[in-house]
Amino acid sequence: MYRRVIEEFILWKNKKNRKPLLVTGVRQCGKTYLIKEFGNSEFKRMAYFNFDGNEGLQSIFDYDFDVDRIIDELGSVASSEDIIPGETLVVFDEIQDCPRAIQSLKYFCENKPELHLVAAGSLLGVALRKEGISFPVGKVDRIEMYPMSFDEFVIADGGTKYIDGVSKLHLDREISSLYTVPLEKYLKNYYIVGGMPEAAQRWVDSHDYGEVEDVQDRILKDYADDFGKHTTPETTTKIKLIWDAIPSQIARDNNKFIFSHVKKGARSKDLEDALGWLVNAGIAGKLCMVPTPEIPLSGMADNTYFKVYMSDVGLLRRKSRVNYRTILEGDSSFIHFKGALTENYVYTQLKCMGIDSYFWRTKADAEIDFITDHEGVLMPIEVKSADNTKAKSLHMFCNRYKPKMAIKTSLKNVGDNMDGDTHVWSIPLYALFRFEEYLYSELGWK
Repeated sequence: MYRRVIEEFILWKNKKNRKPLLVTGVRQCGKTYLIKEFGNSEFKRMAYFNFDGNEGLQSIFDYDFDVDRIIDELGSVASSEDIIPGETLVVFDEIQDCPRAIQSLKYFCENKPELHLVAAGSLLGVALRKEGISFPVGKVDRIEMYPMSFDEFVIADGGTKYIDGVSKLHLDREISSLYTVPLEKYLKNYYIVGGMPEAAQRWVDSHDYGEVEDVQDRILKDYADDFGKHTTPETTTKIKLIWDAIPSQIARDNNKFIFSHVKKGARSKDLEDALGWLVNAGIAGKLCMVPTPEIPLSGMADNTYFKVYMSDVGLLRRKSRVNYRTILEGDSSFIHFKGALTENYVYTQLKCMGIDSYFWRTKADAEIDFITDHEGVLMPIEVKSADNTKAKSLHMFCNRYKPKMAIKTSLKNVGDNMDGDTHVWSIPLYALFRFEEYLYSELGWK
């Protein structure tokens, strides 16, 4: 699992100007597991420290930021082996529970660059906001982890040959049924299971949807329990209101997030902090509207007009109480929510690839589901849940803004055509992991 993350770990290990590595991401997305795998395979020894509820460990950082003293105390008091730079991987897990440890990363960077130090935090964004911690800007390397992407899920479930096979095809070649049939089945299972590692592993081990849903229910409960552990009772109530409203907000025709639909009479100022908590925890994500799509999109975004998606499509499916049989068999009454689920899928896949995205909408209700300026290229992405790819909004966008490239993603096979000055690619939902290949091809990059 997570081949790309392990590759990033190894690149970090071998960097000349290496800084402490900070790994962040939503709870239970596999951070600790992958860090330990990396430590066991790439180092002679590993010194692992978990700050969660460990006041004795936290107290080591109270006195000062002398890194030699800290290392000596960690090695003699909290670890059974000496910490030797170059041979030992030092791991600070749940670092958000020790603000002084977060601050110490600056001093490890400046005074002990030869030490391989990895810190991991699940609620780091929440902690930084709550505690007013001085973050060591410029003093750490960072990796943001997400639930497993679709291609990682397929590989974990024994489908490496399908991912590798599609990856070898020319970008303009239609994908044969040798690949489309199994990959469409994998896609349905991904909508059901999602990319949370424990749920995916349970699926790989059992292929039992009931067992997967037991895992998903526990993860959802654990998330809800975190609300009470890390916030005041009043804020907890507001977070739960938003958390429970996300599926219905996603499913609305105009799926702009509306606070008054969370609680009758509520205004944004009443609930925006609670939504911010979910976003900072990585459990939910905001997709902001860009009314005028000019580069950089981040500078044109309207942060008051947004959609909210969940970090994992499988958890969204389970939280929405969509029966797995509905995904497998289809149902005429499921068409609308299927579109919402598909949009959430595309949102998470772009996130996994490190691609920032927004959406575009006009007053006349023309809408592009996603737009991005990845690698400096303005690109609209139209999403369809089946194989109907008629897209009036995309045609309008291309005629008005003349992007170099556009993407339609659905269950329709690979294809391309010109819409005015725009090269429009049709990419199957299950081949979206090749997104950057299509972009680089358009740019003439290898």
